[in-house]
Amino acid sequence: MKQESKNDSNSFYLSEERTFLDGPRSRFKELWFTLKVQYQFIRAFRKLHFIGPCVTVFGSARFEEDNIYYKQAEEVGKALSEMGFAVMTGGGPGIMEAANKGAYLNNGFSIGCNIILPFEQKPNPYLHKWINIPYFFVRKFLLLKYSYAFVVMPGGIGTLDELFEALTLIQTKMIHHFPVVIFGKEYHKELYHHIQAMAKNESISQEDMNLLFLTDSVEEMTQHLNEYAVKRFGLVKKPMETRWWFGETRSKRT
Repeated sequence: MKQESKNDSNSFYLSEERTFLDGPRSRFKELWFTLKVQYQFIRAFRKLHFIGPCVTVFGSARFEEDNIYYKQAEEVGKALSEMGFAVMTGGGPGIMEAANKGAYLNNGFSIGCNIILPFEQKPNPYLHKWINIPYFFVRKFLLLKYSYAFVVMPGGIGTLDELFEALTLIQTKMIHHFPVVIFGKEYHKELYHHIQAMAKNESISQEDMNLLFLTDSVEEMTQHLNEYAVKRFGLVKKPMETRWWFGETRSKRT
């Protein structure tokens, strides 16, 4: 009975966001939805404020532990934690779980921004801190907000959406020129060729190719992030001061 209630609640959030995207509604409904979205942003800002410099890892939720890409994502998470980054993912299974696991088991800091869905995507067990977000666009914003770099592992449509969202914001200078690493040359070769074709046909500039770094090597990824994230932005791992009047506390690792 309890499980059924949760599913009903999750279905409500999905239905609500779908209804919002259908077009204009009454002014009261639009205002009420805006206030609820504002609440989710404030809740997330309080939860994630002290997580430190992050790298967000994107990738498919469908790969199991015996998959080569899952194992590579573990190595990626481990390497990022050794650099001093907190590892942020969408908080679910597959590549997300693997990257979180790599950081978590290596005494790194592991964070998840989990989306609430009708079939209940549960936070994976390798998280020190996570937040459940009911709206896709709020979650996408959070996955970008706290990160100084993005690592794109093999994935599906959602992963490509996240990749091009990050690239668009960098290209239009809405966010800094954070490094974007595409991990998996064989898996992403057609995608990379298509981006090259866009540059050749001038639908993007040739300089936009510099926004991407394609590799199969964790070591190369580490060197690239050290050069274009750590050194470029002067990143230093240090605790941030909390403010008692906001009721804030630092994250505790388990």
